[in-house]
Parts: sequence; C-alpha cells; structure tokens
Amino acid sequence: MAEQFRAVMLTKKGGPEVLQVAELPIQPPAEGQLRVRVRAAGVGSTDLIMLSGGYLYAPKIPFVPGYEVAGEVDAIGPGVTGFEVGQRVAALTVYGGFQELLVREAEHFIPISDGVSDRDAAAVILNYGTAWQMIHRVAKVRPGQTALVTGAAGGVGTAALQLLRLAGVKTYGAASVSKHDALRSLGAVPIDYRTQPIDLFIRDREPAGVDYAFDAIGGENIGRCIGALRRGGTLIGFGFMGATGKLSQLAMFANIFLGARLRGRVGKFYGITMLYRKDPKPLREDLGEIFRLLATKKIDPMIANTFTLLEARKAIELLASGTVVGKIVLTN
Repeated sequence: MAEQFRAVMLTKKGGPEVLQVAELPIQPPAEGQLRVRVRAAGVGSTDLIMLSGGYLYAPKIPFVPGYEVAGEVDAIGPGVTGFEVGQRVAALTVYGGFQELLVREAEHFIPISDGVSDRDAAAVILNYGTAWQMIHRVAKVRPGQTALVTGAAGGVGTAALQLLRLAGVKTYGAASVSKHDALRSLGAVPIDYRTQPIDLFIRDREPAGVDYAFDAIGGENIGRCIGALRRGGTLIGFGFMGATGKLSQLAMFANIFLGARLRGRVGKFYGITMLYRKDPKPLREDLGEIFRLLATKKIDPMIANTFTLLEARKAIELLASGTVVGKIVLTN
C-alpha cells in the first residue's frame, strides 16, 4: 500500500475554489477505530456552509469536509469486534468524507444492506436520516394527516416527500416552478412561493391549516409556515441554523418556539448532528430501516449528478448554483 492517500481539503474560508486536493499520510486505526476505504460520499448544503468557517460542528480549518460516506473496511483497530476487512459500511461523518481513506471510531459505522449500492447508501445517510427522524421521531405522523415541506426540491425535501407519501400523509411542497414536475412525481402538491405566500396557498386548499410544517428556509418564512398550520399544529425547523451567527440563531429559535406558541401552535427544531452527538444509536437504527427501503426500491435516492471523489470542488460549485433537484454523490 502507498504511504499516502489523497483528500480534498478546505484550506481557508471562501468559495468552492478554496477546496484543494492534498496528499496525507496513511495512519493505522487506533484502539476502537476502523480505517475505511471511501467508495462514495454525499454532497449537501452543509458542506457548502462549511466553506464559510461558521458551521458549529466542523473542526478548525484546514480540514477535509464530507458529511456522509459509504465504503469498505480497510483495517481494524485493537479492541474492535463485529467488523471484518472488506465489509461494506456507511457512516454519518459530519466531516472527513472527501478522502480516499477515513479513520473513525467503529461505533459510527453500520453495515450496508445487500442490494444497496455504495453510491445509493452514501446518498441517503444525511438527507433520509434527517427526514426519517423528523417525520417519525419528532412529528410522529399518522396516515391521513397533512404536511407542508419548504425547500421541497432539495435533498432533504425530496426525501421527506417520499417518506411522507409512504406514511400516508398528504403533502404540499414549496419550490420554484422549474422543479414542480419533480415534486408532483413524488406525490406532492407543488407551491410556487414566488407568486403566492405559502400560508395563503395552504389556506385556500386546507382552510383549517395543515398538521405539520417542515421548514428548511427560516427567516421570514417561519411566520408563513406558522400561518399555514392548524391550531395545535407543529412547525419543525431544520437545516438553516448552521449558516447563522449566534444572535441570528437566538432570533430563529425565538421565532420557532415563541412565535408558534403565541399563535397556538407548537414549534420545534431538529438538528441531526446535535442529536447524533448525544446518542448515535437512534440514527443507526433508522439508517438500517432506510437501507431496507432502498433495497426494496420503496424510495429513490434522487441522485441528480455524480462526480469522482476528488472532484468535490466541481460538485459543490454545482450545488451552489441552486439548480440541483435531488442529491449529488462523489464516487471512488
């Protein structure tokens, strides 16, 4: 084996141009760790946020981004049981995914089900893990209920539309008009938020309001989502906190929790990494279920584009354009 491997490093704050390919020394896994050869890595909005240097759970620059990976066990550290060299595994890494070899604690990895490709496994970890936990662990939806999803054409949005349809929930999705056909194909009623406020659109069709609103946008959109809810309905904010400063975060939390309460609704915030850091077990359980849905083709990872692992910069440039419907994946 060569003494070095390649990685895409975030070298300083900036745009995608600050991502540079670097060579790093190969390290053996320490006690309790696995070394995994990365075969696929997901690319998402959090990777884009990390370029600013303001993401809460990222290490200090320079570091290797990459929130989710699939690969095969390359070496096993002392004290690790339940894994074998060559076994296919996946993990929510938060950072470190854009490299050929990844060393991380074994507790973060779960086996990839037969019938699920590395590419598809990497595509669902963050997006479908987020959507699944919001829908089933936070909202606890029931068949026959109604929901609004903003940012519905994004990675988490398209995942949420599919999982809500499987759960028997009638869903409305807000996105630009060019993406409405994709939303319809996923069973959602599309909303053009540029021509009509989403709360007014919902009230025209659901006079009492929807049961749930899953909001990825934040800001002024929070008030619109609250207005779209029935009395006693639940707003779940997600995904937009990492890009804001502390004062803006406090304002967002106040709008979600207090704003909803003052109008007779319930406000909650969901952050997959925040909960995972407290207890990784629920996500490992949920990813097992998500992989089963993939293997039986009950969900589609909605992979829009693929690049090679070392083309992460090109992938993030495309993501930043705002034209992607679904997921971008790097393969190796």
